[in-house]
Amino acid sequence: MATNATKPSVYLQDMEEVKKVFARFDANGDGMISGDELSGVLKALGSDTSPDEVERMMAEIDTDRDGCINLQEFADFCKSDDSVDGGAKELKEAFDLYDQDHNGLISAAELHQILNRLGQNCTVQDCTRMITSVDADGDGNVSFEEFKQMMCNNSKK
Repeated sequence: MATNATKPSVYLQDMEEVKKVFARFDANGDGMISGDELSGVLKALGSDTSPDEVERMMAEIDTDRDGCINLQEFADFCKSDDSVDGGAKELKEAFDLYDQDHNGLISAAELHQILNRLGQNCTVQDCTRMITSVDADGDGNVSFEEFKQMMCNNSKK
């Protein structure tokens, strides 16, 4: 059995991956993520995040307080693991965006649907491989515990 260290990961492990995800959020390509761009991605993911919540997220990530999230702020946010108080809630919210049928599991079909909404051109087979890379119990899905483990392993590099 492969260990987490040798399994392929779907997480933001290096700066190139962070840049790719950042570019998805940065719809107009200006090198900054605005509140509108953040809100647009969240809507594409199926979230009904309120404007107040988007504002709160922006305030948390925008550490230089210029009103936009730059690449460094985004990278710092992706690898931060010090948000002990809100971390579990944020992880659960992220998980719930992918768990479209709210059964407590992310399937390859659900992952495929969300990634395609975000403009990722991938097949269900690609998504099955991603799921398999973090599926500790071998049921073909990612549970919240597996999702949390994957996120924690990634943030500690």
